[in-house]
Amino acid sequence: MELRKLSEHIWYMPFEEERDRPNLGYIKGDKLSIAVDAGHSEAHIREFYALLRKEGLPLPSLTVITHWHWDHTFAMHAANGLTIANKTTNAHILECIQKIENNGPDAFLNIGDSIRKEYSGGQEMIVIPADIVFEGSLTIDLGGCTVNILQTEAPHTDDSTLVYVCEDKTLFIGDATCPQFPHGDRDKKLANALADKIRSTGAVTCVEGHWQPVETEDTLNDLLS
Repeated sequence: MELRKLSEHIWYMPFEEERDRPNLGYIKGDKLSIAVDAGHSEAHIREFYALLRKEGLPLPSLTVITHWHWDHTFAMHAANGLTIANKTTNAHILECIQKIENNGPDAFLNIGDSIRKEYSGGQEMIVIPADIVFEGSLTIDLGGCTVNILQTEAPHTDDSTLVYVCEDKTLFIGDATCPQFPHGDRDKKLANALADKIRSTGAVTCVEGHWQPVETEDTLNDLLS
């Protein structure tokens, strides 16, 4: 696996289909750095950090979570610095913690092969809530680089967060454009609301959770098709 540079302030570790690992984003300013999503497991985030170190980049000061799904959140306990999630995402994470307390890790291992492969080495499944919880939006000045964190309606889940890097005109959208989980439908009203939110940022490039970065128009065309 390699760390890819996308723009002046942005790098990312690419997604992997076999273990359902999403893209992990990294945004560097002069004072602070932000990761987008924590990853599927401690092994996942450790691989990410090793790539950052190899490039001489500091570990993230903050990690922003795009939505509650395990492949984006179950490494939060191993994240450097503080984690940020919207209020609804954090509530879902607390539900995940309760499921594991009640039923053990099988509550998630039984979901599919990808999560079983991620945890096949006997890794402990540790889930924790976010350090910082917000509602609506949050703006962070990293030093020469401004990041807008935006809660949004979306067809995939009820807790989607977008991360917009203003100077680079790049928007991290997690899995927000995907059909509803777990039913596989894409609600037209929610898709249109998300499209409006994406357009409002002025983003030129979109980074989805499990796809290569593309022009925003490509993302919108797929979302509204």
